[in-house]
Amino acid sequence: MKRLFGTFGVRRIANHELTPEFASKLSSAYGTLIQGKIAVGGDPRTSTPLIKMSVMAGLLSSGCDVIDLGLLPTPAVQYAVRNYYDGGVIITASHNPPEYNGIKFVDEDGIGISDEMEEKIEDIFFNENPKRASWKNLGEFSTRPGLVKEYQDQVLQRVNQEAIKDANLKVVVDCGSGAACFTAPYILRELGCEVLTLNCQPDGFFPGRDPEPVENNLKELIEVVKSTGADLGLAHDGDADRTICIDEKGNFVLGDKTFALVEKQLLKENNGGIIVTTVATSSAIYDIAQQNKGEVITTAVGDLLVARKLKEKEGLFGGEENGGLIFPDFVYGRDAALSAAKIIEIISLEKKPLSELVAELPVYYSEKMKIKCPDDLKNKVMQLIADEISQDNRKFELDTTDGVKIITPEGWVIIRPSGTEPIFRCFSESDSPQNAEEMANWGISLVEKYLK
Repeated sequence: MKRLFGTFGVRRIANHELTPEFASKLSSAYGTLIQGKIAVGGDPRTSTPLIKMSVMAGLLSSGCDVIDLGLLPTPAVQYAVRNYYDGGVIITASHNPPEYNGIKFVDEDGIGISDEMEEKIEDIFFNENPKRASWKNLGEFSTRPGLVKEYQDQVLQRVNQEAIKDANLKVVVDCGSGAACFTAPYILRELGCEVLTLNCQPDGFFPGRDPEPVENNLKELIEVVKSTGADLGLAHDGDADRTICIDEKGNFVLGDKTFALVEKQLLKENNGGIIVTTVATSSAIYDIAQQNKGEVITTAVGDLLVARKLKEKEGLFGGEENGGLIFPDFVYGRDAALSAAKIIEIISLEKKPLSELVAELPVYYSEKMKIKCPDDLKNKVMQLIADEISQDNRKFELDTTDGVKIITPEGWVIIRPSGTEPIFRCFSESDSPQNAEEMANWGISLVEKYLK
């Protein structure tokens, strides 16, 4: 049982639990295992310099060479590691509030490290036996300031720039004062879009909005799209690995819709292929695959699990329902910049507004809810729910790949524990909004039943 790591990396309140001592000790454990060249980068949270310098000190102490990439999106770090280095460390808490920060370790492919390696790091951490290099064998420190521009150029090369420039689109981009500030506006302008910016000055206090790009946090973006007659609104999370769209009418577009849209285009371009997603993603992904010579493979929830399966199966495309899309020929991780560029390319090539393109996709309705649950009760609650459903006389199909997924004639509901918070998340999908809401409430009621 891991004591530090969550779904991907370690997240804590900065300088309270995630202290310089903690960060240095944890990174020296990672460095002990890697013993090579390690790239380090992070998002613009107020605590990132503190944590990043501590991480680099720990790596140097273990004898690793450290390359400081600066402040930049998570996928840019993953791109750099995959192409140039032996490992990487990303300082970010993604969509969490500003008081949090985190440490994500990636392997030589830029994919989050395995459970086995996390356990080895914890063993070194708690037994206090990291490698300490002698004074003459300490790692070397260097920087790579041109990496962000290289990453931007690679994104541009992967879309039809001429078609996008001909479309002359007006785009409003909301970077949420996060890492996308260093990439998104510049890429969009290079593509020939007329760009209006919101929250595009990096600020670790996130003064404009909460870093998670959910509908309640994007009211200003929605209003600006409508009032300016823009063709599209784009919003990113704190470390710029997720993209959420607002259509030209000001409608919030769910992440599984953009997933299906890009999936459809890539399957057409490649005459089929393997799509990897999680058990919590919309049935529309299966419908699109069936219509376009695709095959869908599912994993437990977590972008690093999707990335690993994409590599293993040589998949074409993957992602999650939260706006995190993975293009494995570029980065083995969610990539907001290429997601946005690809969506803009599709609008340009199809010569249709986003609302029309979304309306052409298979229609399902979803609901998301959450409920608090102490971490030490999560496994017990899951097991009791699974036992109840398996003994139910009604014809339910049970999937325990991740949490408990209950498949019924009306749709499905998945009840799964968060890997980063003391909560259960409950996602449902059905053929009507009412059924989706009822199923989500049913899922919440099952958790409540066994919390008593």
